[in-house]
Amino acid sequence: MGMISEFKAFAMKGNVVDLAIGVIIGAAFGKIVSSFIEDVLTPLMLKPALEAAHLSKIEDLTAFGTVKYGLFLSALINFVIVAFVLFLIIKGINASKKKEEAAPATPAGPTQEELLIQIRDLLKK
Repeated sequence: MGMISEFKAFAMKGNVVDLAIGVIIGAAFGKIVSSFIEDVLTPLMLKPALEAAHLSKIEDLTAFGTVKYGLFLSALINFVIVAFVLFLIIKGINASKKKEEAAPATPAGPTQEELLIQIRDLLKK
């Protein structure tokens, strides 16, 4: 019984649950990016090149009939899009953190040195 309770405590720790949620969201985001590339980007931007090669999808590009470099290009485009979107997300998060840090800038009272100078001046009088 001790081992089961230890496992339950381990599995329910915040880090493990957060990681599981991150993996699930990442998988869903991967599907969104794949759909964006296959269903939106490829038809719009790569259509002339694919038509010239008599192909419908970038994944079908091959060299010498066996080297499927289209799959590599698709993965590369996926990576660039994911990296760029993550960059924008992190940039937005950092900008919001800077705004939060800058907002509570209340006017500070006198510094310790100023207080000591005031005390010194009062003692001189």
